[in-house]
Amino acid sequence: MFSLIAPIKLRCVRRSLDSERAATLVDAFVVSSVDYCNALLADRAPKFIMDKLQRVLNAAALIVSGTGKYDHGLTVLLYDEIHWLDVPDLATYKLGVLMNRCLNGQAPQYLVDCCSPVSDVAGRLRSAIQSSSDYVSK
Repeated sequence: MFSLIAPIKLRCVRRSLDSERAATLVDAFVVSSVDYCNALLADRAPKFIMDKLQRVLNAAALIVSGTGKYDHGLTVLLYDEIHWLDVPDLATYKLGVLMNRCLNGQAPQYLVDCCSPVSDVAGRLRSAIQSSSDYVSK
């Protein structure tokens, strides 16, 4: 699991960087690590794991903005200025994009082969009848 070491090290060099370069470094070292395989955590991970990832993302947002730890307005900063989602929302969004790519044939073939319309499997799956989505994994 990712730790807070990278944001702490980036905070040390933040004074010598402009905003654009700080955002690039945070994106390269922190956000990409949080984003890596987080779709696997969607709706399955314990709350403490999602909270830990959210704390890492919050620390990265403070580095990008140059604000202090106890400054107010982190939520406004995340959503309005940096345009980042919370970790659970990010995982859900990532799964939605992946499903969209599968449905439109833009994903790798092995992923497209794993998706089939609910109408094809509705007779076999009790959960497919209750589901509001049009596609399920095989």
